[in-house]
Amino acid sequence: MTTRRTLLKLSVATMAAGLVAAHVWADATKPVIALLPGVVDPFYFTMHRGAEKAAKEEGVELLFQVPKSWNTTEQVPILKAFIAKKPDVLLVSPVDKQQLIQPLKEAADAGIKVITVDTYIGDGKYQTGKGDADFPLSYIASDNTEGGRIAARALAKAIGDKGEVYCEDNKPGISSTDARVDGFLEEMKKHPNIKVLDTQYNEDDANKAAAHIAAILARNPNLAGVFGANTFSGKGAAEGVKKAGKSGKIKVVVFDAVPGIDQDIKSGLVDIAIAQKPAEMGYYGVKYGADAARGKKIPAQKGTGFVVLDKSNIDGDGKQYIYSN
Repeated sequence: MTTRRTLLKLSVATMAAGLVAAHVWADATKPVIALLPGVVDPFYFTMHRGAEKAAKEEGVELLFQVPKSWNTTEQVPILKAFIAKKPDVLLVSPVDKQQLIQPLKEAADAGIKVITVDTYIGDGKYQTGKGDADFPLSYIASDNTEGGRIAARALAKAIGDKGEVYCEDNKPGISSTDARVDGFLEEMKKHPNIKVLDTQYNEDDANKAAAHIAAILARNPNLAGVFGANTFSGKGAAEGVKKAGKSGKIKVVVFDAVPGIDQDIKSGLVDIAIAQKPAEMGYYGVKYGADAARGKKIPAQKGTGFVVLDKSNIDGDGKQYIYSN
């Protein structure tokens, strides 16, 4: 099974290849677009490949560097280095919807067009003329609130629409996972025979997520299901269920389709995965960025959708949606 440490090892070559090179303002025929993801993760490497495809089609230069961990202390220095290189467009997955407002405003003030992908700043509603976080030109991502609703419906069906469930999440303040949890909780209100326990936060530590399962089972031995709101939350929760000898009895729904999810589903470690389409986020990010750099107006929002993966489709049409390193 892919762990965070393994992901870091797999990414070394990719990170080295993507280090920022010195650059000056490009001419209009070959804009420069910088892609700054959130963390070392197959999701963002899949996004990068989508961005590379669009870059070739559009004839733009694509810069890429990925932080080693999900926090502002890792992302902001890379952001400042990108600003110093003066690309035409910055595609960024902000790691915090409030703390990244000012650093990204510095990019915009430097004349760099800002587009957010996967995550957003403020409330994600841009070009409205309201608030201090509406300056990005576009937000390209899954509708994470709807993704949470989809996860809730899938889990409710898997547990026979009754029992106790909870959300395993990274930490508050991240726009994407906050929205997934909100959507999950909102949808579960429509299922009166399901009791939702308090959300647990693991700070992207799968071991903590696994430990939460043990602690919750000590208090709630009839736990029926868990929703992991991001990669490490889902994998950790699944391992916790396995250690408790409850695989198959406690249903596990995970967000994202990391490498190996097909084997996890077929083995019963995970019951359902909600796959996003990160390649499309990267692809449309560069497409929109190229248009913006060339003076064209772009949509303020673009949704990229989901695919629900389970045993019925993981060896068929669903396989193409698994992320890769």
